[in-house]
Amino acid sequence: MSTLNPYVSFDGTAKAAMEHYQQVFGGELTMNTFGEYGMQGEGSDGVMHAQLTTPAGFTLMASDTPPGMAAAASQGNISISLSGDDGAELRGYWDGLADGGHVDMPLEQQMWGDTYGMVTDRFGVSWMVNIAGQQAS
Repeated sequence: MSTLNPYVSFDGTAKAAMEHYQQVFGGELTMNTFGEYGMQGEGSDGVMHAQLTTPAGFTLMASDTPPGMAAAASQGNISISLSGDDGAELRGYWDGLADGGHVDMPLEQQMWGDTYGMVTDRFGVSWMVNIAGQQAS
């Protein structure tokens, strides 16, 4: 079995971002700094690796750009997608991600029957949220 997990790079805000995501999604957050692995001086307090494992089964990982390296430029357009049929849970995620961010497309019912929206959170990460519509009986 294999897994595919988002790994987000930040330029000095990984700690704040991952703590925010823990508030939004819940779960267990582990973080290690560059200093914990021997780096000294400026940048040693940056996040070398962070992992959030949520009660819903999501795993989100992140790090800061290592000192001395240029911040990674986005190679293409990528968004993290959240989808399912638990409207209350997904609306809660939406609210947390939108807090301090920018709603790119409101979370509204779409012509295909689902409720869908796009938001860029306060850390510049793009998210898509899709709540599955009611199935015809």
